[in-house]
Amino acid sequence: MSNSRDVEIQSIDHLGIIAGTIDSMGLVEIINEIVGQESGEKVSPGHVVKAMILNGLGFVSSPLYMFPEFFKGKPCEHLIGEGVKAEYLNDDKLGRVMDKLFIKGLTEIFFAISISVMKKFNISFFYRGY
Repeated sequence: MSNSRDVEIQSIDHLGIIAGTIDSMGLVEIINEIVGQESGEKVSPGHVVKAMILNGLGFVSSPLYMFPEFFKGKPCEHLIGEGVKAEYLNDDKLGRVMDKLFIKGLTEIFFAISISVMKKFNISFFYRGY
């Protein structure tokens, strides 16, 4: 039996549901495949995008340099990915990932994610030809 002093409680609010949805979509893997990963990165571009989505849905509007503050006290490894710490999500890293996303093309990335999700969840579509 564990001692109650060994238990640490961290609040995830609604972010656990969002993180689970992102995981089921395979968003992190799609972003990493499109953008690529550099050896030695502490956090991948896909995980950074996941963190940005979680932050955006956390009802926080603060400058990028305050981004790591949002995740302090939250279980980053549980929400974002193994080995991810709040301090890895700094404004420099976010800026570099956003630059890479822009260079690859946001429309193309959105299209790739949409097609992947449609295939994964067997969503059909039709075109009316407007």
